[in-house]
Amino acid sequence: MTTSTHLLRRRRFLPLFVTQLFNAFNDNLYKNAMVLFVVYEVFNSPQTEGAFSAVASGLFILPFFVLSALAGQLADMRDKAAIIRTVKACEIGLMVIGAAGLYLAWKGIAVELIAIPLLLLALFLTGVQSTFLGPIKYAILPQHLRKEEVLAGTGLVEAGTYIAILAGTILAGWIDVQFAAAGIIITSVVGYFVSRQVPDAPPQGAQEKLDWNIFRSSKNLIAETMHNREVFYAILAISFFWTIGSVLFIQFFPLAKNVIMAEPEVASLFLVVFSIGVAVGSVSINALLKGRVSARYAPISVIFMGLFVVAFYIVSKLWAADPPSDLLDFMEFLSWPMATVLLLCLLGISVAGGMFVVPLYAFLTTRVKPEQAARTIAANNIVNSGAMVVGSLLAMSLNAIGIPIVEQLLLSAAMCLVSAWLGHRLYKNETDHSLV
Repeated sequence: MTTSTHLLRRRRFLPLFVTQLFNAFNDNLYKNAMVLFVVYEVFNSPQTEGAFSAVASGLFILPFFVLSALAGQLADMRDKAAIIRTVKACEIGLMVIGAAGLYLAWKGIAVELIAIPLLLLALFLTGVQSTFLGPIKYAILPQHLRKEEVLAGTGLVEAGTYIAILAGTILAGWIDVQFAAAGIIITSVVGYFVSRQVPDAPPQGAQEKLDWNIFRSSKNLIAETMHNREVFYAILAISFFWTIGSVLFIQFFPLAKNVIMAEPEVASLFLVVFSIGVAVGSVSINALLKGRVSARYAPISVIFMGLFVVAFYIVSKLWAADPPSDLLDFMEFLSWPMATVLLLCLLGISVAGGMFVVPLYAFLTTRVKPEQAARTIAANNIVNSGAMVVGSLLAMSLNAIGIPIVEQLLLSAAMCLVSAWLGHRLYKNETDHSLV
């Protein structure tokens, strides 16, 4: 029996794993249903569509930047399972808000005055929810798993998250928006009941007073975390990875509509392929490293990621040189010349990305004391979200000055070089530490 199969049969892991699946599925069903509807049914300008996609991404990311320090403190100083149950209960209410926005948009009732603000409010609240769950889903693993199981557990959580993203993305592209509105409410209710099965995870250190000053606590948290060189380089490398990912995700829908000239289900297919690739990469790296937490393959993984981004750019440019006259449906897209090559490039980007990022998350929970694990993840989330907000603002700026979506892909490729350097620095620090 493999470690992964063993973990999936245990209550100390399975309910957390399934809860995270439902959470990622619901987030992406809602987010993609919303963005697809607005991009394809409300706006009719590549610049406006790109700007809306960037605003939506920025609103989702903003709570991570502002509230992660508080979330990390709570996760280390309170029962992690109790926090999960509370957050999942709140999800039901915020999905009702999102469903109301989707329903009004579907009916064409005050779309820009009421429906879109409701949709963006619910998206922001979804970001708040994910901010408080984020530190827990990784920090709880060393508490419930043995040391040799942590990398496998991290890989399973990451792979499972992307499988759920895949399912939510597929559904968002294929069902009508009114069914998505009902689906997000049902999923939030089911997710809450599953979360009640997560075993208790009481705080492991001494109780400390919560610092409710989010700016001071964020600054102090980052300062306290970054003195560990391995954690420092891991956080910076993860931040650049998610900056690359956020820019790519912002580009997908406008690129699918205006460059590839395809229907919404093709835009969803891009995210599906991306999710499959990250899931494959997340599991594959555990097999390569044989359960050892190491950044050994990080530099080469992200270099390959950058090369695949360049290949994706080249194929997109060739596609744009001889575009379809009308939007392609799913089957028409698959039969179009170079469609397979385009999808293989995207798959390569995501597989390499999954292999790069999973061991880095394991560094954050295995290189610090157990009672500090959630705050380390929270510090990572603050830096990640700040970098992703910068990426979103950069994408908005490029759209505002008229840089074509396809040309923006080269920005993602360039950032892969920075990630490779950071991965190399992390591995060097790791090997130097092992020699001491």
